[in-house]
Amino acid sequence: MYKIDEFISLVENHNFIEAHVVLEHDWKSVKKSGDKQTAKFLQSLISGTTAIALYLKGREDASVKVWSTFLKYKDLIDEVNIEDKSKYKQAIDLLFEKYNKKKNLC
Repeated sequence: MYKIDEFISLVENHNFIEAHVVLEHDWKSVKKSGDKQTAKFLQSLISGTTAIALYLKGREDASVKVWSTFLKYKDLIDEVNIEDKSKYKQAIDLLFEKYNKKKNLC
């Protein structure tokens, strides 16, 4: 199982860059294994945290662009073979919640 629990905890505590780093290691491993669908899905979660971090750095245009990658690949959750999908769905919901409240995070 990937580091989804740590990822969720970091996002909950507004540590978006650290959350990105945690899943990036998993993403690289999956990508190297050739599992493109799972790699794209993990990329979506990484993009979600990156979009929020960019917004907080005042880079709104870049944030919107990266958020679109999250939106593009998040639905792969239904196609990938990944343990404990409920935690990944929780991560998706959490990213939506944080992104929609990002103005309050500043």
